[in-house]
Amino acid sequence: MSQFPPSFVWGVSTAAFQIEGATKEDGRGQSVWDTFTAREGTVRDGHTAEQACDHYHRHREDVALMAELGLTGYRFSIAWPRVQPEGKGTPNPKGLAFYDRLVDELLEHGIAPTPTLFHWDLPQALEDEGGWMARDTALRFAEYAAIVGEALGDRVRRWITLNEPFIHMAWGYGTGEHAPGRTLLFDCLPVAHHQLLGHGLAVRALREHGAAEVMISNNCTPVRAFSSEAADQEAARQYDILHNRLFTDPILLGAYPDLSAYGSTEGVVRDGDMEIIATPLDAIGINYYNPTLIAAPAEPGFLPFEERPIEGVPRTAFGWPVVPNGLRELLTGLKARYPNLPPVYITENGCSTAEGLDDQERIAFLDGHLAAVARAVEEGVDVRGYYTWTLMDNFEWAQGYHQRFGLVHVDHETQVRTPRASFAWYRDYIAARRG
Repeated sequence: MSQFPPSFVWGVSTAAFQIEGATKEDGRGQSVWDTFTAREGTVRDGHTAEQACDHYHRHREDVALMAELGLTGYRFSIAWPRVQPEGKGTPNPKGLAFYDRLVDELLEHGIAPTPTLFHWDLPQALEDEGGWMARDTALRFAEYAAIVGEALGDRVRRWITLNEPFIHMAWGYGTGEHAPGRTLLFDCLPVAHHQLLGHGLAVRALREHGAAEVMISNNCTPVRAFSSEAADQEAARQYDILHNRLFTDPILLGAYPDLSAYGSTEGVVRDGDMEIIATPLDAIGINYYNPTLIAAPAEPGFLPFEERPIEGVPRTAFGWPVVPNGLRELLTGLKARYPNLPPVYITENGCSTAEGLDDQERIAFLDGHLAAVARAVEEGVDVRGYYTWTLMDNFEWAQGYHQRFGLVHVDHETQVRTPRASFAWYRDYIAARRG
């Protein structure tokens, strides 16, 4: 049996917009995802998150499920428009009160809360003023961080600033597949800098309110070249810069990688910004789903790379390749690239399966990936926790309710929660390693 350190955190992750529902209750403002899902054709079958998993009203039931799993950590996100309906100004007491209740409920069950300040649900009022393309949003984010830090900092030890800023930039502002649905292509690079600036400012604001651990969660992928040909090797290098290094180099190395293939941050970066962005972290969150196979584009065009399918491996219900060793490869690669790599938490790792309860594919996925984490630990990577994605079936962004990632099945008509086979497997896995 692979052993993890006694203090290793066993958890699950969720996101506010995907589970809370109650989008129009208790003073919550509108988010970019509320606006996006209201547009025809943006979400599969026109699904919305108005009810989602009704976690806003059922959080005690959901925390009881977490306690049954034997979790020691829960990573959730705080909905910025629930706390500040317009993204600025006086906080909404009822919104803060919900997270206050949630934190207390978790602590009563011995589960350490790990809030994420931003999981893509920007207040629509701020998007109307430019969103993350505007520098002012970074400043507003710092103010919001201070409000939440003051409200919860007496009980919350571990914090996450941003979740997957690359995905939010690329799909939300670059291609328009996600909210806010803008199609700026590589003109969206200012989004990267303003998110990173907001992150650095939020780190400082949280520490002013007693935060013991602050990190960011980046979606990372080990990038593999399609062949040993120079063109494929260069294409893989360029993809690695965009997906991985753009949001990691500035934090850990204090400088952007070479972005000349995509544009420039000239005129966006101001004196002092990089020092703020590189404010030392206590840990870093890594979200992993699969490696990426990259080749040179067949024809010269907009992108300096072309993604190719990974053959000969199982696939999730989402069609994503299942490559557990890619997680070990990613973790050891990060340690080699960044000598100052802080302690690591796996803050998302999971898969979608068919709707049924006997989800053997998910069990195999979790078993393989946890074994990969154990190997990385043996190879010297300081991994301190694992949060699987996700506790229960939820609103899966542009896929609506069609992709099921949960250890717990949710009937979205009745809101009945039914643990799957993977729930019992993860419970037993945790119990064995906690002794």
